Amino acid sequence: MATVMAEKEKNYMPQSTAGLIRYFDVEDGIKLRPHTAVFLSVGFMVLVIVLKFLA
Repeated sequence: MATVMAEKEKNYMPQSTAGLIRYFDVEDGIKLRPHTAVFLSVGFMVLVIVLKFLA
């Protein structure tokens, strides 16, 4: 119950720039752990290097 009340009582300061979006409030999207992102990027780099030598 405490978390529900805390979410309802969010106070936002006025935005000084038009179009400013609060991305830290958004809970949707792909969630990756940092080491997963590193492994994916290293794997992609290796794939690109291998394909470059094969082509």
